[in-house]
Amino acid sequence: MIALLLILTPLVAGFCSFAMKQGSTAKNFSLLVSIVTLAIALLAIGSPAGGSFDTAWLTDLGSRFTLKMDGMGKMLCLLTAVSYPLIFAAVYKSDYKNPGSFFGLMLLTQAGLMGVFLAADALLFYFFWELALIPVYFLCSLWGGEKRIAVTFKFFVYTFIGSLLMLVGILYVYFHTADHSFAMQSFYKAQLSDHQQSYMFWLFFVAFAIKMPIFPLHTWQPDAYEQAPTATTMVLSGVMVKMGVFAVFRWLLPIFPNAASSNSMIIIILSVTGMLYASLIAIKQDDIKRMIAYSSIAHIGLMCAAMFTNNKAAFDGVMIQMFNHGVNVIGLWIIADLIEKQLGTRKLSDLGGLAQKAPALAILLVIMALANVALPLTNAFIGEFLMFSGLFQYNMFIAAIAGISIILAAVYTLNMVQKVIYGNLNAVTENATDISFNVKLVLVIIALVIIVFGVFPQPMIDLTKTSVEALFVKK
Repeated sequence: MIALLLILTPLVAGFCSFAMKQGSTAKNFSLLVSIVTLAIALLAIGSPAGGSFDTAWLTDLGSRFTLKMDGMGKMLCLLTAVSYPLIFAAVYKSDYKNPGSFFGLMLLTQAGLMGVFLAADALLFYFFWELALIPVYFLCSLWGGEKRIAVTFKFFVYTFIGSLLMLVGILYVYFHTADHSFAMQSFYKAQLSDHQQSYMFWLFFVAFAIKMPIFPLHTWQPDAYEQAPTATTMVLSGVMVKMGVFAVFRWLLPIFPNAASSNSMIIIILSVTGMLYASLIAIKQDDIKRMIAYSSIAHIGLMCAAMFTNNKAAFDGVMIQMFNHGVNVIGLWIIADLIEKQLGTRKLSDLGGLAQKAPALAILLVIMALANVALPLTNAFIGEFLMFSGLFQYNMFIAAIAGISIILAAVYTLNMVQKVIYGNLNAVTENATDISFNVKLVLVIIALVIIVFGVFPQPMIDLTKTSVEALFVKK
């Protein structure tokens, strides 16, 4: 029942928010709901018996409303629940037209995300997949930047094609289950030949690769991140891209193990290519938002490569990195949004000397930057270490090439730090002020997460241990 509450709380609150006309009322209500959802998520993690739910839904089609919260589901529900209060608190002083609708759509997206991470029925999974995406179309098209219409259309085309391919794959597997059921366990036991697995594997993978996104299906992402309202960008980058990573673990690898094994080299090469490609482009970016967007592509590329190594250490790394990357990138987006709103620019070449005017911002940006390059004692280090370890055991040559991205990440991240906070003040930064209390509080919480889980990551590894072991049992 607790798992159901994780979906119902933001879902009902989202519809209620549409009726709110006052900006302050919508903000306070949404923040309160997100805190309640976080409390429910923490309760669910500590209550194994409350992590599942099952009732009749579309029984004539063999589909039930089944929710399951295993270790991986707990990790990603926690990420979703943690992210929303941080995001709402960080943008609390921002003004949005039709605030009730804006925050209502944000909460509906959260409900969809929770459903994706909890669904144990393929048709239900597809339903929540779409529920998470549809509000984002409206958020981007109504509250985005100047190029929002073209960018949203591109985002729609990519995700619509991916969703359509996945639906075709779901229906095909459904007709090859012994009991014509959409239940997750029935899908795992579907009778598919190697030839059938190969075709279906690519239908599912393309849908998930678009969402992550993986090279060469990534081109919608930098534009969408740049044009979307920053709060939506935080959800897209911090949480929504994890839908694709999660779906590979939950559905792709267990249903098509033979196809995953035979196609692993192709996907790993594409992922590593994307890591290097995105890192090189990030180095050349003068726009801080686009730099963070390409950085995210590089990090997700490593996760995708590690998932296809069939290595327990790599799987552990991906599991905990989904959480760590989500928190870290939200911190970077908050700082980017703060700089743009206060100084009216996103260009790194226009900045400089902010450490003199905003020392708290400088310190917190350095912590986020060090986590972005996976420095030891930051939360990203253990995840990347485990993923590279698995990649190294899979193929030393590929791991060595992928390792170049570590150097490139240091180049573009430290270059950003140098251009933002060091150097001399200029006409743009002369009147800068330090960060407000609400943003400082959010960034301090993120900094504490970075340091605590960097020093002591074992609780996160233990949380997802059963999910990793289950993947190998299915194989």
